[in-house]
Amino acid sequence: MMGSIMEAKKKLLDIVREKIRFKHYSYSTEKTYVHWIKHYIFFHNKKHPVDMGKREIEEYLTSLAVKSKVAPTTQNQAFSAILFLYKEVLGVDVSEWNVQALRAQERKHIPVVLTKEEVFKVLENLKGIYNLVTMLMYGCGLRMSEVLNLRIKDIDLGFDKIYIWDSKSLKDRAIPLPIKLKQRLEI
Repeated sequence: MMGSIMEAKKKLLDIVREKIRFKHYSYSTEKTYVHWIKHYIFFHNKKHPVDMGKREIEEYLTSLAVKSKVAPTTQNQAFSAILFLYKEVLGVDVSEWNVQALRAQERKHIPVVLTKEEVFKVLENLKGIYNLVTMLMYGCGLRMSEVLNLRIKDIDLGFDKIYIWDSKSLKDRAIPLPIKLKQRLEI
């Protein structure tokens, strides 16, 4: 009996992965959604999601907020994964459920902003490719994944632009290339 439950869960997670890939979500989103869906199933003692509903989702999300003390963004991430499971994989219309879970407490953080001098010190202490990657992130406002996915043909030195393809939310965009970085890239 236990083997068939584990096998059914494995098949469900395979279907989740297929749906995510079909919708062209990032690999990072795939890993995150699969993690939260597994966590949700294990939280309810390996009960199949078809046999659960609004009450179980509320219990799970409330537990994340109260017992696990997760951040609101983490709780929202888990909720998005569960909604994806029900809506996209199981074909259940959850719009009428009006899930009312206790929300995680928003943590107030004072933002840490480096001064220009501190930024220059960081940059001058980084050498080689690490310096260039950091300068691209800082100078162009790029995410780490965007810099790491850059190709030579994405950098247009003639028009001083960097093209980012399929970034977050699958949006393409062109970013101005600072002259200092252009000089570094032309070498």
